[in-house]
Amino acid sequence: MTTDKPEGLSPRSTSRGRPRTTGTATCARCGRAAGRTRATWPEGRICGPCFTAATRTTGTCPDCGQHRLLPGPQDSSGGPRCAPCAGILHDFHCTRCNVEGEFYRRGICARCALREDLNEQLLTESSGPETASRIVDVLCKADRPESIITWKRSPKVQDLLRSLSSGETPLTHEGLDAAAESANREANHLRALFIHHGLLPYQDPYLARFETWVDDKLRDLSEEVAKPVAQFATWHHLRRIRSMTTPEKSAQAPVHSAKQEITETIKFLDWLWETHQRTAASCTQQDIETWLATGPTTRKAVRTFIVFIKNTGTNHRVDMGHYTAKTRPAITQDQRVAWLRELLTGTSESLTYRVAGILLLLYAQPLVRVAKLRTDAIETNESTGNMWITFGPHPVPIPEPFADLLREHLKGRPNLRTGSDAQSPWLFPGTRAGQPLHPNGIMDRLRSLGIDLRGARNTALDEHLLVSPPPLVADALGYSHQIAFLHADAAGDAWSRYVNLRTKP
Repeated sequence: MTTDKPEGLSPRSTSRGRPRTTGTATCARCGRAAGRTRATWPEGRICGPCFTAATRTTGTCPDCGQHRLLPGPQDSSGGPRCAPCAGILHDFHCTRCNVEGEFYRRGICARCALREDLNEQLLTESSGPETASRIVDVLCKADRPESIITWKRSPKVQDLLRSLSSGETPLTHEGLDAAAESANREANHLRALFIHHGLLPYQDPYLARFETWVDDKLRDLSEEVAKPVAQFATWHHLRRIRSMTTPEKSAQAPVHSAKQEITETIKFLDWLWETHQRTAASCTQQDIETWLATGPTTRKAVRTFIVFIKNTGTNHRVDMGHYTAKTRPAITQDQRVAWLRELLTGTSESLTYRVAGILLLLYAQPLVRVAKLRTDAIETNESTGNMWITFGPHPVPIPEPFADLLREHLKGRPNLRTGSDAQSPWLFPGTRAGQPLHPNGIMDRLRSLGIDLRGARNTALDEHLLVSPPPLVADALGYSHQIAFLHADAAGDAWSRYVNLRTKP
């Protein structure tokens, strides 16, 4: 179905990868010209892309009923078929592991080639063969070992692997922290792999980077500013974030908020000292009012610090109320419906980001929460095919055609073939093993289409509040009752006066 795209849409190019090589030979499967062919099978000459696709297709052969590699062509009677049933004489079994597939090197598959390279690189010079062997096993677990072969060609990766296997860099978080000074991306990628496969204990990456960030922030501050900021960062933020962070609950959102508050606090204390020669202990209420009135609204983030110094007895004379936004972004319901139609039926984005955008537009879900959704949040009734998704205490139904789109996404989740595996719990697996997509990446992709993210979420929540009481909407969509009532008041609908019967007297 052809539909008009919403205003502001900037479609991404669908042309990717290298162009096919042209030549005189014609592939018997795709019919395209090829400069050279990879094989000659009963139906004719086979080009490289078709050969690769054939040698990576597995399933149950319709002729012999065996579950194995299916390189044979598909025809009107079924298919594809295994090599013997299709009349292909080539033996695709790896000479080492006996697994059927495309040969990567001299009769062996890519996984065996990767293990051969790693054993030669790590075990021959290892002072701790047990550690080196565990590293090799982890890297060889990748669903797509070809990607690890390409990745380890980097000199930084080779130096890091050699240092770990020789014992020069301890296989600990502290050892990888030291290695990250010269090879940050490589060390953090290995850290994620090792955590995911149990070689290292769990450590939240955002919390670890936040601790380093705090140290860097404090390094160049004057003593009058550094001391209260260090107390605020350590005793309020770090203690709170450490206590709440688990493998199931990432520190990403609280760390992001803490960075904003610490940054604004440093600006305030710098201004206070340079302008009035006063510190956190001696600042006045007038200082706070002047600071807030003469700058952007981001200065409201100092409120947490003001509450902190008051509660800890540093300064009892100051106070700061909650900030109330003067504007409330929203889009029209027609715009929301147009964006839903585009993400459901259009091709302007990849499937992953279309699903994420629909969760925002349909269920008013913040993208920070969307990124952290797990596959077990989705339930399917096998007999009826109905689907539900859980954001709060109670699951909510998933309507068609979104349910079909979600099923398609679940069958082909991205980023499962390098560091993670098919058992990843995340609905949107990230490029780093064991971690979901970063919400900022999702935000950037949807913003590039022209979607007003905050406006879309507000409008979606308003529409739910028009037809259901705030407590029911809150329980269904994972919001607090207080937030639901605040949105109902802002939207001006009749449910804002609804009595919350769930509240105990």
